[in-house]
Amino acid sequence: MVKIIVCGAMGRMGSNIVDIIKSEPESELSGAVEVKGHKRLGEIVTGKVNLVDSLEEVIDNGDVVIDFTNQQATLENLEIAKKARKAFVVGATGFSGDEIKQINRIAVNIPCVKAPNWGVGMNLLFKLVREIAGVFEGYDVEIIEAHHNKKKDAPSGTAYKLAENIAEVKGMEKIIFGRKGKKAERNREEIGIHAVRGGSIIGDHTIIFAGDVERMEITHRAQSRECFSNGAVRAAKWVISQPAGMYDMSDVLGLK
Repeated sequence: MVKIIVCGAMGRMGSNIVDIIKSEPESELSGAVEVKGHKRLGEIVTGKVNLVDSLEEVIDNGDVVIDFTNQQATLENLEIAKKARKAFVVGATGFSGDEIKQINRIAVNIPCVKAPNWGVGMNLLFKLVREIAGVFEGYDVEIIEAHHNKKKDAPSGTAYKLAENIAEVKGMEKIIFGRKGKKAERNREEIGIHAVRGGSIIGDHTIIFAGDVERMEITHRAQSRECFSNGAVRAAKWVISQPAGMYDMSDVLGLK
């Protein structure tokens, strides 16, 4: 039985993760955390678990923390987990370069999983685009991502990870974000990323490999947040048996 604490337990992702943990016989919700002042603080989430406003209050109850809060809260919660020697799943995205360095320093002490996307299908796509990029020489590469109108960061971490994978294979360095103006003509040494925000779109990503005589488009669409939540819980159950260090979903799924 894996004891899991969820930070951001009442959010879009957090509440879905809580439901999955409650439905699985091999996992147990041992803590639920939300921001100070949350209107549901003190409510019973399940069994003996009440919603609290501090990870520190429940950290000793769990084996692993799943955190889908925000950048600042995640960093604070990582420090608490490091002190308690608890495994950690980093669900937030949009970290700065310095923040990522801070996360990596903490991961020297505890096992962590950090991923731009928790879906099994998308993580297979991360691997697939590397193989395609290695075959298509001289093709233009464009990435279009679409998410709901409440998403705070753009482009998505998933789109950026796709671009990084392709750029690494092709030896490219330039990633641009959208195009505007009279000097928008592209060159083949760049990868374009374009962000769409609207309605309740959960997450769509399309990669276009465009040549002079053919074009390949690959699209992944998340039809439910459950595909992400299942992956995060799977990562939590996997990471507790790993040594300290930073991992991603390709480690969890054995894709490396």
